[in-house]
Amino acid sequence: MPYRPFEGQNCSIARTLAIVGERWTLLVLREVLRGRRRFQDIRRETGVAPNILSDRLATLVEHGLLRRERYGEHPEAFEYHPTRKGADVAPILWALLQWGDRYAAPDGPPVIVEHRACGHDAAPRMHCSHCGEPLEPADVAIRPGPGALAA
Repeated sequence: MPYRPFEGQNCSIARTLAIVGERWTLLVLREVLRGRRRFQDIRRETGVAPNILSDRLATLVEHGLLRRERYGEHPEAFEYHPTRKGADVAPILWALLQWGDRYAAPDGPPVIVEHRACGHDAAPRMHCSHCGEPLEPADVAIRPGPGALAA
């Protein structure tokens, strides 16, 4: 399917998908956030073709989600490290994981997210930043923000 940008959409979701919405991109980020830094390690864990992996890594570096660091001269080799911007994608991945566990894992979750500090299973939850109450879709309203267009 050819890439078509989300031109004309004043939407943060569309802008995010323009960066991380290509097939394989979130899986590449998953691996880097799990500590896999080298091209061959990411490729082995995802099964992505080398040309596609090169493209996705370049996009993530270009948009500041990963930084590329040389670790070898002959042959030239690089590692990929998450930036703060890249690490901030983790809650999106956890939410996708939770949805997938609920609706797309008939034999149960393939992995469990564990809170290292206490050793218990952890699940992402949205909470109000003011009162701390858990949020469900019916609990929120959407209103124009400072970046909204006049129309």
